Amino acid sequence: MTRIKYRFLPFLLVIILFVSTLTAPVSYSVQEPIMPDSEEARKILEDSLSIVEIDHEIERITARQQELEVTQRQLRERITVLEERIDERRDRADAVLRAYYMGERDHLLVMLLSAQSLSGFFRILDFYDMIIQNDQQVLQSYNQQYRELQASRASAERNAAELAQVKDSLLQQRERVLALQQQVDGALNTSGNPEAMRAVIHEFTLYWENVGLYEVKRHFQALASAMENLPGFIQGSKNILSTNGKVYTINIHEDDLNGFLRSEDKLFETFAFRFEDGKVIASGESGNLSLLIEGRYSVVDEPQNAIMFEVERLVFNRLELPDTTRRSLQDEFDMNFYPKQLISFLKATEVSSSDQRLIVRMELDL
Repeated sequence: MTRIKYRFLPFLLVIILFVSTLTAPVSYSVQEPIMPDSEEARKILEDSLSIVEIDHEIERITARQQELEVTQRQLRERITVLEERIDERRDRADAVLRAYYMGERDHLLVMLLSAQSLSGFFRILDFYDMIIQNDQQVLQSYNQQYRELQASRASAERNAAELAQVKDSLLQQRERVLALQQQVDGALNTSGNPEAMRAVIHEFTLYWENVGLYEVKRHFQALASAMENLPGFIQGSKNILSTNGKVYTINIHEDDLNGFLRSEDKLFETFAFRFEDGKVIASGESGNLSLLIEGRYSVVDEPQNAIMFEVERLVFNRLELPDTTRRSLQDEFDMNFYPKQLISFLKATEVSSSDQRLIVRMELDL
């Protein structure tokens, strides 16, 4: 019996090692590259990072262009089918309208009034009703397909306009990448050690794509999640929301906002907001990571009334990210404030930020 146990011992060890390999947490790390001190080197890194991000924007625009082209092709096919159907319906609708206009239906009324018996009267009435219903169906069918055709044409026009904008944007971004690449190449060629600088660019690109972008998105996601709960915080706080009967005012100090954010997510223990000179500045550091988000709030009414946060600057580890990254993050994460989530009958009319306070004025939305 003992021999049998020991005979299977190596086999069991192999199984244990295999299982532990599968269940062990997978971890990897990308070392932060050493940031050059010179302004020239920092500018090269900033431009190279912009190239990476604009390349991603080009990928997004290209994918959107392909989607729009497929949609446009489908709309054109639908319009062709509808035009063929509507031509047939138009002929039938014209015949019906001509029959009424020329008085061709009047003889049915004459037949109805000249019926010799009650049963004959009802037979003629049923026949008359059947013809009228058929006429109405023909006209309704024509009207419905005509409306569908008009709606499809309008969609095709909107789609074509958006497609033209996308193609123009794609061209601009490609030209922008080429210009930046030439600028980086020129700076590298005139630098003291081009190969060392290329190595730093490569390392920092890896660091950004594996660590930096994740951290930036993590902060934006935390902000977006917190904004969903901000109306409840305002309602439950004293002296933040006030009214004179017509105008409602939110007056929130940056300390109150930061306290709320820290109660929402521990991430904000090293990340704080400041309100000054019309701007909203959020910044913080954690270990070797630093992030600064600078922007401003403005009132928008489309697609719905909101206090929209527009990112004007985004700086990661002292390197400013391009506008394409800012727009992409704004599209992905909703950091806006919606007054109707606070009180359903209010709309925002004005917003300002100064002296450590954010002030939002709202009026009745009648």
